[in-house]
Order: sequence, then C-alpha cells, then structure tokens
Amino acid sequence: MSEKKSLTLSFLFYFVIWQVAAMALDSSVLLASPVEVAFRLFDLIRTSSFWASIAFSLSRIFLGLLISIILSFVTAPLCAKYKILKILHEPLVMLMKATPVASITILILIWVSSRNLSVVISFMMVYPVIFTSIHDGIVHFDRKLIEMSRIYSVKRIKKIRYLYVPSLTNAFESAFTVSLSLCFKSGIAAEVIAIPDGSIGEKLYEAKLYLATGDLFAWTLMIIVLAKAFEKIFLAIERKVVRRIEA
Repeated sequence: MSEKKSLTLSFLFYFVIWQVAAMALDSSVLLASPVEVAFRLFDLIRTSSFWASIAFSLSRIFLGLLISIILSFVTAPLCAKYKILKILHEPLVMLMKATPVASITILILIWVSSRNLSVVISFMMVYPVIFTSIHDGIVHFDRKLIEMSRIYSVKRIKKIRYLYVPSLTNAFESAFTVSLSLCFKSGIAAEVIAIPDGSIGEKLYEAKLYLATGDLFAWTLMIIVLAKAFEKIFLAIERKVVRRIEA
C-alpha cells in the first residue's frame, strides 16, 4: 500500500471516529459532526466577509514570516562569522523561544495596534527557528569543501551557487515547514487575544462566544488547509529558484 493511500485511509478512520462521537453526544454545541462542519464551511466560503478575513490575516502572517526569513539570512551569516555578534544575539533568540505566545501578545499589544499585532507575533515565534537552522547550516558546513575551493581558486559566486546554496537549502526547507505552521498558530492565536476587526481570530472568538461549534471547526479546518497549501506552494517556488541559481 502506498504512503498516500495509507494516509488517506488514516484520515478516513479518524473522520469516522469523529462522526460516531458526534452522533453519540448528539449535541452540535459540544461536538459538531463532519457533515455539519462541511455544510457550514460551504456556507462560509460563499460570503465575501469570509475571504476578506482570510486576506486580512494571511497578509499579516506572511509579512511576519517574510521579515523573519530576510532577517535570518542577514544575521545568521554575521553571527557565524563574528563570535561577539553570536554572543550578543543568543539571549534575544532564547527569549523569543521561551516566552509564551499569550504573554508576549499582551506585552506587544501595549506598543502595537491590534491590526498589526499578528505581524510582530508571527515574526517573533518564527525567527528563532529559521535563524538557528541557517546559522547551524553555515557553522557545520563541510570545511573540506571550503578548503578544496580555496586550493582550486573557485570564485566566490560559484562557491555560493554550488556549495552554500545546496547545503543551506535542506536546512531552510525543514525550518520553513515548521515555521509556516507555527506562524499560522501564533499569528491567529494573537488575533484571538487582540480581536482585530475583520480577522480570522475575530471569527474564532465570535464562534466561541456564541457557541457556534460548527463555525469554530469550519474555520479551523480552513486554517489547516491553507497552511498546508501554502507550504506546498512556497516550497515549490523555493526549489524552482534554487534550481535556477544552481543552473
């Protein structure tokens, strides 16, 4: 049996359990059934406010992710080259890793408006992951290959294209996969706390407030689908860019 088929059957198994549990409880407030969630999601996607909320939240979450990626590619090589920068930078990374999302959200909300809070939170949750992966990829790069490139007087641009890019690509991809899901979770969690108008977090909060469990599950399912879809899209784009660089 193929891996894809096994995964599909596994999902079906849990959907059946979900349906049976919903039927046993017989209360859509406690647990909406998969059928109810599917119908509610179908109703939601036909409204303009649904897509407006998705556009609002995704634009801010992706901005935080983009800032963290760009900054990581700047700071990681510098910290790998200069030990003093690594020493000064380490406490900041540790602080970002250790601070709970709720605590940092409330703190940042003092300085940043609720509409832009998810940008800051997404960045702070994701930056340590991407920075650490890129930094470790540089630090643990095969020194023999570097020495060989020096012996044969390989130009800097070729070193970057054929040595550093392939090596860092794997590190970045694994970090990006973790970061994207973390970005969605932290960004939307921040929105649920700050409740900016027109956001996914606001819709989740309203669903909880009015005990609309079907809406809660529908929005959650949509978030999962979006996170997985954008992961596939971004990784495909990244691999295409890397192939062009190496060509």
